[in-house]
Amino acid sequence: MRFQRTIKNEVRFEGIGLHSGRPVRISLKPAPRDHGVIFFRKDRGIYIKASFQNVIDTAFATTIGVDGVRIRTVEHLLASLSGLCIDNILVEIEGPEVPAMDGSAIFFVEYILKAGIVNQAKKVTYLEVKRPFLYEEPGIRIMALPYRGRKLTYNLELPHGPLKKQAISIELNEETFLSHIAPARTFGFLKDVEYLRKNGLALGGSLSNAVVIDGEKVLNTEGLRFPDEFARHKVLDMIGDLYLAGAPIAGHIISWKSGHSSNIKFIKKLIASGSLEVMNEEPAERALPLKSLYLQ
Repeated sequence: MRFQRTIKNEVRFEGIGLHSGRPVRISLKPAPRDHGVIFFRKDRGIYIKASFQNVIDTAFATTIGVDGVRIRTVEHLLASLSGLCIDNILVEIEGPEVPAMDGSAIFFVEYILKAGIVNQAKKVTYLEVKRPFLYEEPGIRIMALPYRGRKLTYNLELPHGPLKKQAISIELNEETFLSHIAPARTFGFLKDVEYLRKNGLALGGSLSNAVVIDGEKVLNTEGLRFPDEFARHKVLDMIGDLYLAGAPIAGHIISWKSGHSSNIKFIKKLIASGSLEVMNEEPAERALPLKSLYLQ
């Protein structure tokens, strides 16, 4: 059994938006039980619940919004909250985008741990996968299977680059998230940078907040943090997107080449399918090692 959790103290930080290139200030604040994850655009006076129902764009990031007010690139912060089992929090943000930090979730994790984590006097509600469910679109598949725990498997194929095929399977809990997933950075291809910037995206992108691939080379002088960092970051993105379901999903999610758009479509279809049931008993954790495969 796990109780709902929030942070103990308010914590503040700032950074640059990956796509907007604008400086952004954020405050994470404790919230009461059953509050959920809610963003507050302090500069616009608008509250936006972290929910798949409020997703308004998935182009190169997950964007939530209401009444014409939006917050872009919420997935890394949401992944940090999910990975650390934070159920209730108020995210005050002054700007249109969550800052990129170093392109991973590690800074968000550090700020949450700095704030402290406290239990609240109510059990967590899980969404348990009771029946197999498959979502498909051209070149992409996502499957949900019944499973006593939280497990993610991701299969990645890149058109080019130093590691074209990568696969990773991980039992999701605080320890595995912190050590195996949170440090994995976002990545992109040098050939796409000009196109993105012409379309008002990646204006704040640099080698300090993304892994950049040029042909078969990684341009970052420090190299990769993991041999399969790209697949791990895709898992990070998916954890964040899945948290928009409104509660932790207990089950085994298996993805073949999905991104933000297909992740959100999958959530909507999964919930509508009737394959999920509400449960208040924590799924059993399995202390199995992370398994990964990276092929040329």
